[in-house]
Amino acid sequence: MKYGEKAIKNAKLEAWDNPYPGRDYKIEINFPEFTCLCPRSGYPDFATIVINYIPDKYIIELKSLKMYMNSYRNKYISHEAVTNKIYDDLNKILKPHFMEVIGDFNERGNVKTVIRVTSQPD
Repeated sequence: MKYGEKAIKNAKLEAWDNPYPGRDYKIEINFPEFTCLCPRSGYPDFATIVINYIPDKYIIELKSLKMYMNSYRNKYISHEAVTNKIYDDLNKILKPHFMEVIGDFNERGNVKTVIRVTSQPD
């Protein structure tokens, strides 16, 4: 197993103290090369995952987030399940004022899917 594969296998989300806890500011993180596997066919699914949040006490450490996101590369999981799982895992560790996770999946078989999980309704 190569060192990158080991890092991905052992990925754990890590929260850091927010350097400006008294200020509301928005953090937007994009992962334009997200992949997972279709649980039915095994075909790869490609997406851009966008994470928007307004932190409270914690922010996410970006390398841990990168490894966590890469850990889905070989997992059989639906678009809906993966977007909701990312939201749940980040919300649990960060407890932000606001969070939104968008799974913008590439077209496959002439079907385009966008999943949006948010802590506030549109």
